[in-house]
Amino acid sequence: MESEAEKTFHRFAAFGESSSSGTEMNNKNFSKLCKDCGIMDGKAVTSTDVDIVFSKVKAKNARTITFQQFKEAMKELGQKRFKGKSPDEVLENIYGLMGGKDPATTGTTKATTVGAVDRLTDTSKYTGTHKERFDESGKGKGIAGREEMTDNTGYVSGYKGAGTYDKKTK
Repeated sequence: MESEAEKTFHRFAAFGESSSSGTEMNNKNFSKLCKDCGIMDGKAVTSTDVDIVFSKVKAKNARTITFQQFKEAMKELGQKRFKGKSPDEVLENIYGLMGGKDPATTGTTKATTVGAVDRLTDTSKYTGTHKERFDESGKGKGIAGREEMTDNTGYVSGYKGAGTYDKKTK
């Protein structure tokens, strides 16, 4: 039973930590293990109890616990979870809850497979003047798709007498 619990410990210790070797577990993953395996039930064992026990068993200035410290924590949490049972029965029940469990990812936010870029570049959804900048296949018309072409004749835009200079000087 203990070897199964140790496997579960290593899976949770490495969960979400790319640099972790899986031999030591931080408080976040310890809480996740207790929640996912059903050790934390919200009545007899709460998240506060889990945090307190984690702080008790870890070394004074450490942020992680080893499997040996984890077993001590499970004994303490087990006494709260299964009141009136012997320490051996408590550990047996705790390891039974942990058996074969993996870190759950249900209910977590998934990355969308179709990104925002696909929605933004879908020209079939364009309206108004933007729609006219693309042909039927969705390919852009480039500068020809713009209704107002810039006048590069050298005159200031909006000048009414464009092209009349030669007429005046003759």
